[in-house]
Amino acid sequence: MSTKRPIKPIRIGMISLGCPKNQVDAEQMLGVLASQGFEITPDQAEAEVIVVNTCGFIESAKEESIEAILDAAKMKKQGKCRALIVAGCLAQRYKDDLAKELPEADAIIGTAEIPKIAEIAGRVLGRHEHIVTTSAPTLVFGLPRVSTTPRHYRYLKIAEGCSNRCSYCAIPLIRGNFTSRPADSILDEAKRLADEGTKELVLLAQDSTQYRDLSIDLPKLLRKLAKIKSLEWVRLMYVYPGKVTDELMAVLADEEKLCRYLDIPVQHIDDKILQAMNRRGTSDDIKRTIDRLRKKVPGIALRTSLITGFPGETDAAFKRLLAFAKEYAFDHLGVFTYSPEEGTPARDLPGQVAAQVAEERLDAVMRLQKKISLKKNQALVGTRQRVIVDAIEDMALIGRMQTQAPEIDGVVYLSETEVEPGEFVDVTITEARDYDVLGKAETRND
Repeated sequence: MSTKRPIKPIRIGMISLGCPKNQVDAEQMLGVLASQGFEITPDQAEAEVIVVNTCGFIESAKEESIEAILDAAKMKKQGKCRALIVAGCLAQRYKDDLAKELPEADAIIGTAEIPKIAEIAGRVLGRHEHIVTTSAPTLVFGLPRVSTTPRHYRYLKIAEGCSNRCSYCAIPLIRGNFTSRPADSILDEAKRLADEGTKELVLLAQDSTQYRDLSIDLPKLLRKLAKIKSLEWVRLMYVYPGKVTDELMAVLADEEKLCRYLDIPVQHIDDKILQAMNRRGTSDDIKRTIDRLRKKVPGIALRTSLITGFPGETDAAFKRLLAFAKEYAFDHLGVFTYSPEEGTPARDLPGQVAAQVAEERLDAVMRLQKKISLKKNQALVGTRQRVIVDAIEDMALIGRMQTQAPEIDGVVYLSETEVEPGEFVDVTITEARDYDVLGKAETRND
């Protein structure tokens, strides 16, 4: 009697680039693939199929994506890789160019093809056909996910796309208009993630403040999420400064589980630049919003992002931006140089700023922010903070306070203590660095 040997599952490797929203897409693709019998491997050299989930937001991100695709193409020539799939934002935006310039790619698929990823992988493996398909952008949710973050914190999309139409931004071209995800599906996934061990939920959207489903707006959604028992922290990212309402501020102040933290990209403060960017509101509106947030939500940490070198940014306009960054002293701040993107109105604006000037201005803002960050960290020395432990690296524990978002903000380096990633510990801050702090964990009597 003969026994058939089991068929060895096909190994899939995923390279995901760009923002956490892209990371959620990658996790959904991995979830679909795993549910269809593919084996997920973190070792790209062992993968028979490599998926590169690209970013196409700005020029530097596009360059990084192309480099990752070329690296994967080398593995296809030299290693075990039999098929290369290019997915995500860059594929959505430049499918024809990629198909022409990268014949090594067996499939080029857009952001809406996530549910079909297993079928597409099977087709390119079985028939050796080339697939180029990008459907209209749509909200994709409710699929299985394979975590690419530590289990104790997870990203959760509450919406897709953007309708703000900032003149420099290609997101609407890639992701379509803003679409809120049904609240029930958000709450169901949040509960499921909490049951799986998630302690911190990080909410994502291009503009979280625009969220609305039937009679549920963002503040009501946040209150419902705060009622999930096993969740400890709920963190809100990407809010538009002109849409931060009194009700949202009240929720942030009232609900203990909501992190006293807000990511509120302002991009610029010069009124002429804001108008050219097609940003809603004036510099005074932005300042009032920040002042009210700090008054109504005591202890809130604010993160922002700025753009230098936007068309028409004169020396005087930049000085206003630098003065604003100094006066308002954000807890966390990122800076991008302006990237002239195809299909955006800003690309054709007069007064284009030289790339070198934009970089010099970026450096000036970051030198200032480094001093601000150090001063804020020095003020923490001697205080007692609740910290979630993220990882153990080189025998050192690394954690975060409620005022630090994962992967983008500073961290807390902890002295030796017997805790595992995902656990909370009380810490006395003992030393300040430019962006990070050191702390001594309290001894627990279990």
